Amino acid sequence: MLIRCVVYQHGKKIADIEPQQIHDYVAQPDCFVWVALYEPDAATLASMQEEFDLHPLAIEDASHGEQRPKLEEYGNSLFVVLQMLEQENGELRIGALHTFVGRNYILSVRKGAQKGFEDVRARCEREPELLERGSGYVLYALMDAVVDRYFPVIHNIEMALERVEEQIFANKSARESIVELYGLKQQITACKHAVGSLLDALTNLSGTRVPQIRIGMQEYFRDVADHLQRLNQSNETLRDTISTAISVNLSMITLQESETTKRLASYAALIAVPTLIVGIYGMNFEFMPELHWRYGYTFAWASMIGIDAYVFYLLRKAKWV
Repeated sequence: MLIRCVVYQHGKKIADIEPQQIHDYVAQPDCFVWVALYEPDAATLASMQEEFDLHPLAIEDASHGEQRPKLEEYGNSLFVVLQMLEQENGELRIGALHTFVGRNYILSVRKGAQKGFEDVRARCEREPELLERGSGYVLYALMDAVVDRYFPVIHNIEMALERVEEQIFANKSARESIVELYGLKQQITACKHAVGSLLDALTNLSGTRVPQIRIGMQEYFRDVADHLQRLNQSNETLRDTISTAISVNLSMITLQESETTKRLASYAALIAVPTLIVGIYGMNFEFMPELHWRYGYTFAWASMIGIDAYVFYLLRKAKWV
């Protein structure tokens, strides 16, 4: 549950510490503590609440896990919720990163997502001049990493959509295409919720009354917002494309049904001609033309075959058969 608990001073790592030592370093003005948790239990969250003096409402939100991205202000600290998107075998898994940010601490709680943020920590430690800015820079780095992981998800959805579009015109089962398209629509809707809500939360960051988090970081958060704008536009484009693909697929189904109806009507017309002739000659009246003619039977067959051949020619010319 506890991944790392590290204290930094002037942008450089001082030491890995135990959770019960946190309050000793948080009290020092030139240090900040970065704690990372994964799927913590209630007791662990309670201990973090005590060490960092976290608001109980924020702890309650972090305990539940399933929430849209948001930014809430509690006194001199921020509580930020980010949604993490991961794909496995074409299925979209939604996790969450709850982040508590104060002047000299940052606590990240990851839930439902497999990939962690060790690469983000390594990146920050390679840039001590930026890490010296404290918890605000770490918050940016975490947000930037989460947003960057959205791009492969959107790309995979685009590739899957292109594959389904090819299947629509390859006479594949229309039902399978509809099922796949609606699955992709659900995924892109989940992406839109994650991106749009985070963009709103990031916009609210500029108005927060916790200046130590955002001072000197405006251009960095603006860069994250630009990425989110690009993702938002891609989401809108994909949603429109998926809706168009669904309409095209339904139109293809209608065309297939129309072709089937035309074929059935053509076969019915071919059968109707001999049925008419045979029906007339089967009436057993005494005075019927060619009834007692030697070649009447042959003439009847020749008439049926000839008329059917002509009807078949007309249907073939009209591309009904």
